[in-house]
Amino acid sequence: MRIPSWLAQHVAALRALLVFTVLLGIAYPLVFVGVAKIPGISDQSGDLTLIGQSFTDADGNPVTKYFQSRPSAGGYDPTATGASNLGPESVVDTLSDDPEEASQSLLTQVCARSLAIGKLEGVDGSRPFCTADGVGAVLAVFHRDGFTGPITRVVAVNQTDVPFVTTYQGVTVEPATNGEDYQALGGVITPIRGDAPADPVVPADAVTASGSGLDPQISPAYAELQAPRIARERGISLDRVHELIEQNTDGRALGFMGEPAVNVLKLNLALDGS
Repeated sequence: MRIPSWLAQHVAALRALLVFTVLLGIAYPLVFVGVAKIPGISDQSGDLTLIGQSFTDADGNPVTKYFQSRPSAGGYDPTATGASNLGPESVVDTLSDDPEEASQSLLTQVCARSLAIGKLEGVDGSRPFCTADGVGAVLAVFHRDGFTGPITRVVAVNQTDVPFVTTYQGVTVEPATNGEDYQALGGVITPIRGDAPADPVVPADAVTASGSGLDPQISPAYAELQAPRIARERGISLDRVHELIEQNTDGRALGFMGEPAVNVLKLNLALDGS
């Protein structure tokens, strides 16, 4: 006897549930447990150098005798691993009198980090689309006819004090007011590039967090940027610092995937032991 179509659909769904439960709930985890037992991989399972950490004092300031890690959205907390979920379009800060409601855009975070690293390392920390005081250089531009027509008003959306530019296309630039949503009011959000070099001195990984927030690696370029400070603070030769960087640099996976990376934790441990 032919079973009803609705019952056949439920039976098929149950079969699929059972198959995927076995494959993804049992077989898949067991495969990865088996992989973790392979010699060379299992030896690293308790290796603390696989997780990054901050080298800062109690106030969050960099300890200058150590190489600094890349930023972490979760503060290198294994229980809070993850990214900030902010993307390239995050350029407008949330300004509020209430610190709980205020937040920085990804652009302002990048600008502030780059400025701070520039000061720490004694180099130019400027970046395109950043103001001189380390916030996103962004304007809300109001037109008479919405998105077209003469400009009637311009607001520096990330600054409540003196705007980073005085005028824009002949119109005086206003500072922002806390709590105002200028995009909702009809302003066209307009990042201003400025005159910073196209290739900033401070590398990208120095100012952006990793996807996991736990990665212990930085780029060789960021390590080289910090090398003169390390040599000076520790009273050792710059050649010795470069040697330690090279010793703690991992090459591309399988020789072609990814980029070389420097394990900051291993490097700092090597410095302490040298």
